[in-house]
Amino acid sequence: MKPRIIVCGLGLTGYKIFCLLRQQGATVVGISDRPLPHIGDSIIVGNLRTPSTLLAAGIQEAHTLVISTHDDALNLAILTQARVLNPQIRIINRLFNHTLGERLDQTLPHHVSLSVSALAAPVFAFAALGSQAIGKLELFNQTWPIYEELIDGDHPWLGRHVSDLWESRSRMLIYYLPAHGQLDLISAVVQGKQLQLGDRLIIGTQPKIRNHRRSWLRKLLKVLTNLRQFQRHGQSMLMVTLILLLTIMAATVTYVCVNLNTSIVDALYFSVGMITGAGGQEEVAEQSPDSIKVFTAIMMLVGAGVIGICYALLNDFILGTRFNQFWDAARVPSGHHYIVCGLGGIGIQIVHQLHNLGYEVVVIERDPNNRFLATARSVGVPVILEDASLSTSLKAANVHTAQAMLAVTSSDMTNVEITLSAKALAAKLPVVVRNQDPEFALTAKQVFNFAMVLSPTELATPSFAAAALGGRILGNGITGNTLWVALATLITPRHPFCGRQVKEAAMSADFVPLYIETHGCMIHGWELLDSCLKTGDVLYLTVPATGLEQLWRINPTQLGVRC
Repeated sequence: MKPRIIVCGLGLTGYKIFCLLRQQGATVVGISDRPLPHIGDSIIVGNLRTPSTLLAAGIQEAHTLVISTHDDALNLAILTQARVLNPQIRIINRLFNHTLGERLDQTLPHHVSLSVSALAAPVFAFAALGSQAIGKLELFNQTWPIYEELIDGDHPWLGRHVSDLWESRSRMLIYYLPAHGQLDLISAVVQGKQLQLGDRLIIGTQPKIRNHRRSWLRKLLKVLTNLRQFQRHGQSMLMVTLILLLTIMAATVTYVCVNLNTSIVDALYFSVGMITGAGGQEEVAEQSPDSIKVFTAIMMLVGAGVIGICYALLNDFILGTRFNQFWDAARVPSGHHYIVCGLGGIGIQIVHQLHNLGYEVVVIERDPNNRFLATARSVGVPVILEDASLSTSLKAANVHTAQAMLAVTSSDMTNVEITLSAKALAAKLPVVVRNQDPEFALTAKQVFNFAMVLSPTELATPSFAAAALGGRILGNGITGNTLWVALATLITPRHPFCGRQVKEAAMSADFVPLYIETHGCMIHGWELLDSCLKTGDVLYLTVPATGLEQLWRINPTQLGVRC
C-alpha cells in the first residue's frame, strides 16, 4: 500500500509539491489556511498548527508530513504538534535557518530539513558557469550538475552506442528517453542501442574545481594597484590629516623664524605638543613676544578642533564601515569573476558554491545590516555596499570584465532592473536572473535576451516531493512529466534486490545503478552491471518516482545509509 502523505501549508511552494505528488500517483492530502475550491475534496481547511486540523487530515495514519510554509516558527510549531499526535511520522520540514535544520535532523528521528535556497543555489551557480543544469546530484562528496542532452542532427553523439558512454567516471548516465518506443537505460546499454534523432539522455557531470587561487602576494599587489579606491572611501580623513600636518608645519616655521636660537627639533616638538594638548618645551613660547603668545593661543584652539575631527574620522574609518568598504573595493578582481547581486538566503548559498569551486566572486548588497555580510567576508569575498541597479555600483564591481552576473534579490522587479542596468554597460554579459513567476521568466528570457531566468520554487519542489516519497534523496529532476530521484539504499537480507545481479534487477525494476559501495570499495562501469548485490552493500541508483513503491516495503531508515 502506498504511504499517505500530508502537505501542510499550500502556499506557492506547498501547492507545487502537492500537485507534483498527485501527478506521481501518491496518496496525498493538503492542509490549507484558506479555501482552494479548484483542487477538490482532498484539502483540509483550518489552522495549520491545531490538533483538530491535523487529525482531520489523518495525521495518525499518515506515513509522511511535508511542512512547507515560509515561516520557520510556524513550521516548528506544526512539527511539535504532529509528533505529539504521531511520534513515528516522517517529517519533511522546510526551514530557512540551516543551522536549526541540522540540529533538528540530529535530534529527531525520521526528520529531514530542506531549504529552498540551499536546493536552488547550485543550479543558479551552474547556470552562471554556462551549464544548462536542470538539477543536481550529490555524489562523492561533490554536487554534480544534471542536464539533458537532446540528440539532434548536429549532436556529436548521434549514431554512437549508448554503451560507449557508460564507462566514464566523470559522467553519470541517469535516465534515457528514446524518441520511439520504450526502452530503459540499462537495456539500451546491454543491447548496444545506437542514439537516434530525438533521443534524450539525462546526464550528471563531475564539476571542475579550479585549484589556482591567488597567492597572498598577488592579492597584496592587487590591493596596492587599487589604492585609487582609498580616495573614494578615505578622502575626508586624508584631507583633515593633511590640514593637521600643515598646521604643525606652519607653527614650527613661525617659532623658528621668531627666535633663531630655537632649533627646528625643539620648535617641532613644542608645536606637536601644543596642538595635540600633550605639552612640552613651553619655554619656546614663554621666551617669545606677546604676538607669538597670542598666535600660540589661537593655534591651541585650532589644533584642538583639527585633532578632534581627525580622531573622529580616523575612528570612523578604522572601526566603522569605511575601512571594510575600502578593503572590499580594493580587492575586487580585475576580470573573469562572478558578480552576485543580493546577499539573501540564496545569494549566500551561491557565493559558497562558486567559492568552493575555486572561482572569484564579488557581492553587491545594499543593506549594511545584512546578516550574511560577515559570512561572505570571512571567506575572502569582497562586498560592495551599494544599490546594484546603479551603474556606479556595477562599474565598481568591474562588470565589463566579469564572467557572468547573478541577480538574486528577493524582489523580481529589482532583479530585472539590475539586469537591464548591467546589460546597458556590458551587452554580452551572461546574466542569471531569479524570478518566481515561471510564465514571466520564459517571456523575459526571450525579450531581454537573459542567459537564464530561474525560479527557486520550481527548482526546489522536486526535492521536497522526492524526499516525501521515501529515503534520503541524493538528487532529483523532472523530464517531461516524470519525476526521477537518486538515492542510496542499504541491501539487507529482506531487500527485494538482495542476491540479484545489478543488471537484471535494473532492467526489471527500471532503475539506473550509479555505483556500489562494498567493504570500502566502489564498483562502477561494466563491473557494476555484472555484480551481485550482497547484504551490507550500498547501492546508489536513480529511479522514477512512480517506481519507488517497491522500495516502500523497506524500512525507511535503510534508505540513504552510508557504509
